[in-house]
Amino acid sequence: MTTAADPRRRLRGPAWAGRNYSLLTAAAFVTSLGSQGALVAAAFAVLQAGGDGGDVGLVAAARTLPLVLFLLIGGAVADRLPRHRVMVAANALNCVSQGAFACLVLLGEPRLWQMMLLAALGGTGQAFFGPAAEGMLLSSVEGEQAGRAFAVFRMAMQGAGLGGAALGGALAAVVGPGWVLAADAVAFAVAGALRAGLDVTHIPARVPGGGLLTDLREGWREFSGRPWLWGVVLQFSIANAVVGAADAVYGPLVADEHLGGPGPWGLALGFFGAGTVAGALLMTRWRPRRLLLAGTLGVFPLALPSAALAVPVPVAALCAVMFLTGVTVEVFGVSWMTALHQEIPEEKLSRVSAYDWFGSVALVPLATALAGPAEGAFGRGAALWGCSALVVVVTAAVLCVPDVRALQRRTKRVTEQGTERAVRAGAADAPVGAARDAERLRAARGPSADAEGALGRQG
Repeated sequence: MTTAADPRRRLRGPAWAGRNYSLLTAAAFVTSLGSQGALVAAAFAVLQAGGDGGDVGLVAAARTLPLVLFLLIGGAVADRLPRHRVMVAANALNCVSQGAFACLVLLGEPRLWQMMLLAALGGTGQAFFGPAAEGMLLSSVEGEQAGRAFAVFRMAMQGAGLGGAALGGALAAVVGPGWVLAADAVAFAVAGALRAGLDVTHIPARVPGGGLLTDLREGWREFSGRPWLWGVVLQFSIANAVVGAADAVYGPLVADEHLGGPGPWGLALGFFGAGTVAGALLMTRWRPRRLLLAGTLGVFPLALPSAALAVPVPVAALCAVMFLTGVTVEVFGVSWMTALHQEIPEEKLSRVSAYDWFGSVALVPLATALAGPAEGAFGRGAALWGCSALVVVVTAAVLCVPDVRALQRRTKRVTEQGTERAVRAGAADAPVGAARDAERLRAARGPSADAEGALGRQG
């Protein structure tokens, strides 16, 4: 039974769609709608200012670099401070940076260094926002409906992103990219206002502890002590890198030479986005018991788009491949969020999410930079087949990790103390590898572990 004071109380819709979850989903929808359109508008803004493709890449890199550099710090800060405050502060920074970008475009001719600086501020905001947002979302739901809640959340985000990209491109052509960037700044302001209303009274207060480096070490122990966790992140560090290179570099070139230009390539990317929405819809109904096994099997089709471009196949076949890939990748996405939700203690969610994000994006800039030299050395077809093969190899390799195959859906989340109690009691509902994790936890924390645990320390 819920009461008016319960932060997870029902507003409208299913019982699991409580107040915090509803606010987070609405805010994510707004920002995804604005941000995807802004990505298109930013590229057009650079080109209208007299830049070329290389300048567009520099602005994109300026956003990515601080994202990689500050992610881990952002995760530690989000586990140390109230997460909703970190999210609102990051939204404010993004609002200001996008608003300034819009003013530059609307009022004059922006210079490349100015656009790079503002893009870097946006990336810095995202580095602090991402881990806090994921930790907040994962702590906003509980019980056996968590997987369905994550699926609906991702469906809203993917749908908004798909519509935002199409709307942003159309508006950039009609009213100009500056107004699209201004709309994104407004979207950040609206989302920040929604997130300011989050109720965190159900989350235990953070007890002051060690410094930032201590928090990062604790997060690393949590991350590195779980083979299923670092194994999948390592898998995606390579898969994301090669798929990102294929999509950003080879895809447009193949489309220009064989498929009829940017229109068919944009259509294919649209089918991928539609596939992610369909995949999220599927996961609102399907609840695979072996979470990571089902999710990892869904990653294999990620090799298909690169193979289709290597042939290359007709546009209709490419669209079908992209749609299928979107569906199966979303099966992984929902399964992965559910696994993190049930296996990682609440007080360490943001730090673990930061290590996850960092590992997943760190190699993308390098792979994109090496795509051109690889094409020159081996040929475009061979490079694309190589991308496809790497996805298959690393996905097959992660299936060799026993915990990936064995981790099962549970109805209760784990805490540090709960993990140790479950191990001592021999509980059947204990997390995968719980005995090993609890033993490492006791060894890492030393003789003061029990006293520290009794205080309910939250990082």
